[in-house]
Amino acid sequence: MPAIRRSLLPLALLALLAGAPAAHADGVRFEVTPFGGYRFGGDLDYVDPQTEELKAADLDAGGSWGIDLGLYRDQTSFYELLYSTQEVGLDSNEAAHEDVDVTTEYYQFGGTLFFPAEQWLVPYLSFTLGATEFSADGFDSETKFSMSLGGGFRLPFTDNFGATLGLRGYLTFVDSDTSFFCASGGSDSGCLVQSSGSTFFQGEATLGLTLRF
Repeated sequence: MPAIRRSLLPLALLALLAGAPAAHADGVRFEVTPFGGYRFGGDLDYVDPQTEELKAADLDAGGSWGIDLGLYRDQTSFYELLYSTQEVGLDSNEAAHEDVDVTTEYYQFGGTLFFPAEQWLVPYLSFTLGATEFSADGFDSETKFSMSLGGGFRLPFTDNFGATLGLRGYLTFVDSDTSFFCASGGSDSGCLVQSSGSTFFQGEATLGLTLRF
């Protein structure tokens, strides 16, 4: 599964390049937006070793960061390549979770559409598809199909520089009995947590600085 995740970026870059001849936006063809954010959500479960009851072990809310690349298709839309990552702990009462830091990475490809109007703030809507990778030191990683829907506002300070405020929801599709962070070669009993349903949802608020070329 990690090999599938690693192949997404080259494939997405090829798709971006394939659309390059159609890209134009008053001379601007490409943009890059590094961003910082705050990510929340992420419901997981674990089995209490004392009572064998199923209990919550959610991911902590916390900071995130990433980068968003855009290749303009026309003046109001661009093809999008998005990467976002967060490393946080598990919110549970289980001692085995105390020193575990979970990294959740999103690799997404899609597009953004602007809605320009006679105002300084320019609204936008973004939709992407891709993969989510869950990992923690000392444990096997898991990669699952995911999608995201985002929106927000672009604040253009100049024609080539601005700020981007956004809110995005990530939906990852998992099996209801999927176990995460298992020791290599171990069984389910060696796994730290498991999915609490058929989907895994996180929200993310972001602030980025955009450069257009």
